[in-house]
Amino acid sequence: MANRRILVISDTHCPYHHPDLIKFLKAIKEKHNPDRVIHIGDEVDNHAMSFHPSDQSLYSAGDELKAARETIWQIEELYPKVTVIESNHGSLAYRKAKVAGIPKEILRPYKAVLDVKHWEWVDHHIETLPNKQPCYFVHGKTANTRTLFTNQMMSSVQGHFHEKYEIVYAGNGERLNFGMTVGCLIDDKSMAFQYNKVFVKRPVIGLGMIIDSQPRLIPMVLNRKGRWTGRLT
Repeated sequence: MANRRILVISDTHCPYHHPDLIKFLKAIKEKHNPDRVIHIGDEVDNHAMSFHPSDQSLYSAGDELKAARETIWQIEELYPKVTVIESNHGSLAYRKAKVAGIPKEILRPYKAVLDVKHWEWVDHHIETLPNKQPCYFVHGKTANTRTLFTNQMMSSVQGHFHEKYEIVYAGNGERLNFGMTVGCLIDDKSMAFQYNKVFVKRPVIGLGMIIDSQPRLIPMVLNRKGRWTGRLT
């Protein structure tokens, strides 16, 4: 049966991803063997192209892309076919081009920029779960998980909000819907996330899955040094 084990990779922000990202994703594959993989967006950070001031101690735009590709290719080796949700960081080149008056049609598509073969980029995505109910995937529309899935009137999954890691439910006489926000897989110690230092809430490192139509959060359990313990919950 299709979509029995949907993996939702949370915001990776390559190359400023968590240093244990690949080990974690490999362990997920070995334990759960997903039959559908969705990257919820912000697959790359594009820090050097940000509309906000970038940190000069980090990569230039060209070097950042090269470093991001190296990690994206490792993810592709684990998961050759992925649906990627368009996002604010992932689309920075297109957003910059729009400001400059450059039409999107003359820019290289995401697949060509990252040099991946079977990944596809979409604005949002809907999958039918084994229980025959639809599930909506989007990068992030509201910090309130409940608002997202109640407005969509179907179960919904989002990323974008790094500090948000939760599953909420609402039901009626016909079905039970859920909303899931899947945290992130960033390296919070990177200078790319210096802005986080002023926030009380900290990023939650982990991802999500939908197993037999039921949502599940799988955190990357960290030790005191911020490295993955190697255990899956």
